[in-house]
Amino acid sequence: MKNIYNHKRTTKMKKYNFNAGPSKLPAEVMKAVSDACIEFEGSGLSLMEMSHRAKNFQPVLDEAIALFKELLNIPEGYSVLFLGGGASLEFCMVPYNFLEKKAAYLNTGVWAKKAMAEAKNFGETIEVATSADKTFSYIPKGWTIPADADYFHITTNNTIYGTEIKKDIDSPVPLIADMSSDIFSRPIDVSKYAMIYGGAQKNLSMAGVTFVIVKDELLGKVSRTIPTMLDYRTHIKGGSMFNTPPTVPIYCALQTLKWIKANGGVAEMERRAIEKADALYGEIDRNKLFRATVSDPEDRSRMNICFVMNEEYKELEAEFMAFATEKGMVGIKGHRSVGGFRASTYNAVTIEDVNALIACMQEFEKMH
Repeated sequence: MKNIYNHKRTTKMKKYNFNAGPSKLPAEVMKAVSDACIEFEGSGLSLMEMSHRAKNFQPVLDEAIALFKELLNIPEGYSVLFLGGGASLEFCMVPYNFLEKKAAYLNTGVWAKKAMAEAKNFGETIEVATSADKTFSYIPKGWTIPADADYFHITTNNTIYGTEIKKDIDSPVPLIADMSSDIFSRPIDVSKYAMIYGGAQKNLSMAGVTFVIVKDELLGKVSRTIPTMLDYRTHIKGGSMFNTPPTVPIYCALQTLKWIKANGGVAEMERRAIEKADALYGEIDRNKLFRATVSDPEDRSRMNICFVMNEEYKELEAEFMAFATEKGMVGIKGHRSVGGFRASTYNAVTIEDVNALIACMQEFEKMH
């Protein structure tokens, strides 16, 4: 079949994509996915119109799961699932499957708070600590995980406020983590977690698929009846195909996993993340016009770098936004709940992209 959609982006200005999600994807991934959406592996069909039961789709799912396990060094006894509904559905599925008497949550922002609100529908829910007193601009310290909790839930990276937990926590109870926005950005010790989940539209894939890593032996312990679709065991038994899975986003995830492996794996992704974050935070701290919203370097996210105008230059905020847009910067407007600016530097964002933003900030500084 001839590819009749030989389309190129028409904009003449180079765009630098710092969107928080859906976010930038590697060019090689977009090319592979777009080709598959025209014709998949010489089948005469688009990937979009193929049956998920087709014999040439099962290898896509199998390879994606295998690469997931390889890149994160996932031990035996864990299942990798590709589901729908986003992390927001997991906020409900987690307590449905794990909460018997009490759950403990670390409240570090909007998404952690939403996850905790869902858990309250299923049983006693304890807020172990919160950073709400300073608009979630730091990671709480010195808290104690209740030993009688069924699980302890954390959100490792907070996209809105720009904080991140970069180390794997030692927990006396099963540890569950929402890693929507920092999965594959650093090596993790999966054995320390009962479950890891997240929306894929940051570091892994296009929007439309959710990943779950779950320790099999911890399932089936609650006394409640779990609806079929909300029971993780259903999807383990069904191989992520109990119902029709999001085939194109799964294929996109596979291509991204291949790209990560070809580019040095998760350790190299971490090296790049540190390089990009150090460069941009360095400029924010140096530039007289700006300041980072997270002051403690230990708590600063490598994925979502949040900053505002210094108070004496507050009136320049709209002008800088317009100036940066003219220079091709996309997606740097801060979340509506906090304002200011946010540059999301996920794996596909290059150091060249970051340097372009830095140059933009330096040029604007010279103008003022």
